[in-house]
Amino acid sequence: MKKNSFVFFTLICAFVLSGMIGGSGCANVIPPTGGPRDSLPPILLNSNPKDSTTNFKGKKITLSFNEYVQLENIQQNLLVTPVPKITPTVQNKLREVTITLRDTLEPNTTYSLNFGDAIRDINEGNPYKNFTYLFSTGSALDSLTIPGNVIIAESGKIDTTIVVVLHKNFADSALRDRPRYATKVDSKGNFVFRNLPADTYALYAFKDESGGRRYTSPTQLFAFYDTLVSSIDPPENIILYAYLEKDTARPTIRRPTAQPKPALKGNAAIADRLLRVQTNLTGSQLGLLPSDTFHLLFPLDSLRQFDSSKVILANEKFEPLNNYRFLRDTSGKRIAIFYPWTENTAYNLVLDKEFAVDSSGRKLPRTDTISFRTKKETDYGLVRMRFPNLDPARNPVLQFVQNDAVVYTYVFGNNREFNSRLFNPGEYELRILYDENKNGKWDPGSFFINRRQPEKVVPVQRKVNIRANIDNDIEITL
Repeated sequence: MKKNSFVFFTLICAFVLSGMIGGSGCANVIPPTGGPRDSLPPILLNSNPKDSTTNFKGKKITLSFNEYVQLENIQQNLLVTPVPKITPTVQNKLREVTITLRDTLEPNTTYSLNFGDAIRDINEGNPYKNFTYLFSTGSALDSLTIPGNVIIAESGKIDTTIVVVLHKNFADSALRDRPRYATKVDSKGNFVFRNLPADTYALYAFKDESGGRRYTSPTQLFAFYDTLVSSIDPPENIILYAYLEKDTARPTIRRPTAQPKPALKGNAAIADRLLRVQTNLTGSQLGLLPSDTFHLLFPLDSLRQFDSSKVILANEKFEPLNNYRFLRDTSGKRIAIFYPWTENTAYNLVLDKEFAVDSSGRKLPRTDTISFRTKKETDYGLVRMRFPNLDPARNPVLQFVQNDAVVYTYVFGNNREFNSRLFNPGEYELRILYDENKNGKWDPGSFFINRRQPEKVVPVQRKVNIRANIDNDIEITL
């Protein structure tokens, strides 16, 4: 019996061993998966000195965590207030983060160090979000707050790279100096200044990609509050409207020194000597909207000569038409052709080889024809849009937006409806511009000249999908 048991045990061991060695048996050795992914942020075990300590007199702060940590974009994430002349040095080693203060601390002042998302664990990069360490050089922590919101005036959207600042110096020139306090906006544009002393401030906001906490260029988004703000009794519902001073934000264009062009050979040399003509057609189709005016474009050079008698607009059978006219723009590189186009109709535009000469002497090598067809009315949607609670007294303008660009605007006047028999189909965002000066377009603010706030644009909280060949009847409550 013992002999049989030994033989059976030996056979079982041999079978298991053969599978482990890697034979082609049924069993596979599966390595451990390592368990679920670590999704927990590091935990702060203690700080030295303790968080929210008073009568602080040291120069070094040590934070200890429950796991190995790393620092990510510390200079962009760290926000110290009051804003120091010299930024603290922050280093990490294993489970510790060490902050060395390099600036002279002011007496009886509450300091905060907000680390944003800079402190993360080593394994998965989980952030210890918005951890703020507080201390006071006096006997108590300041506790006053100033909350608010920042909106992009032209679009009604949010920009999370905007920083909001408080200045003790009320002069306009102080914007180029270090602010007293600074904070960031969240994903909804909200901001809060915390742990403030009782005082009065000038309030600004601007795009701060460099991290300098200063407004130095009109190419930065900028916002200002109309009055001074007291931390004892701050205004309710503070909203800052950020804008870009477009007229002053245009970069200076440095024209490069002219260089001799390399000599072209073969077909390239021949093409360079010929007049190039383009159109604004889309797939050989011309739209029916007023904005779809037919254009001839000359991308190489402006025209020196243009003879309209050598351009013939004809029908599908090449029978000449009448009542069309040309308009040449001031650049000499665009010619518009106006005609009462009929829907779903074929046309031919015949260009004689002598019809135009550009400033380099280029002409067409031979007479050419551009054939195209107008769109059908059924390619468009009919739109009836009502805004029952719109306030006409605020001079509203309806904006249709695609890819963050305004593609069509409509001035309401005294009505609350928009109607269009032909409208390009597609999905649109809608915005309402409150046009204070009634010029039909958005205007930026002007702080340094006359402290004028920008005009406001409010996004409509729904998109509309205009479909072709149907009656799109839409009612929107703002």
